Amino acid sequence: MEQLEVVVAHTERATLRVGDVFLKVDVDQQRIDVEVEAMALAPVPTPEVLWRKPPVLALAALPGTALGRLGEPSTAPPSAWGAAGAAVRALHDAPLPPWPGPSLDDLVARLDGECAWLLANDVLPGDLVKRNREVAEAALRPWTPVFAHGDLQLSHVFVDGDEVTGVLDWSEAARGDALYDLAVLTLGHEDRLDDVVSGYGADVDLDVIRGWWSWRSLVAVRWLSENGFDPSSPGCEIDVLRARM
Repeated sequence: MEQLEVVVAHTERATLRVGDVFLKVDVDQQRIDVEVEAMALAPVPTPEVLWRKPPVLALAALPGTALGRLGEPSTAPPSAWGAAGAAVRALHDAPLPPWPGPSLDDLVARLDGECAWLLANDVLPGDLVKRNREVAEAALRPWTPVFAHGDLQLSHVFVDGDEVTGVLDWSEAARGDALYDLAVLTLGHEDRLDDVVSGYGADVDLDVIRGWWSWRSLVAVRWLSENGFDPSSPGCEIDVLRARM
């Protein structure tokens, strides 16, 4: 009999694995709609959709292993990180998806709201929040939109040797900033940024990348804490914020 594995679970969604099948349960059907359509449009390998019966989406397991995980050293070679960069470039060069992403005003408002909450509740030292809010400012500028994954955590990129075998979790895909994807992919693994950029094949503004590292970490702390995750774990979001001091 196949065993049931809980891959991730929180108040909004859960992912279960049964053998070679992943079952995604999401309370927001719009996210699942976006995920299915984005995978159909993306010019990179994605999981096969086996069936869909709301609120469940069944996906086939991907070959290979995740590029890494936040808070853990990645054992993937530089060539695998370069291949990930090349896959991201292929995505960013693809035609835009028909739906929009968050506006610059939305992202600024979200950051300001989370910083205010962090300070009001004494979650993080004031100087740490203030410094990273300043660093994040570099990312909060107009950009030319691309087909962006939107949540390109390194655990969502699967590789086999130096080949990308698939990219998971497309529910945040939309028109967005290319450098945000690159920043999320390298969050907590700053030493791998050169490998990713080499595969990506274009110059990047490091100040913008650092800005998105700060933005992503600041806005994540409350959500992670409220959903059973620990942003203070070694190498995770709060360490990323401390690295900017």
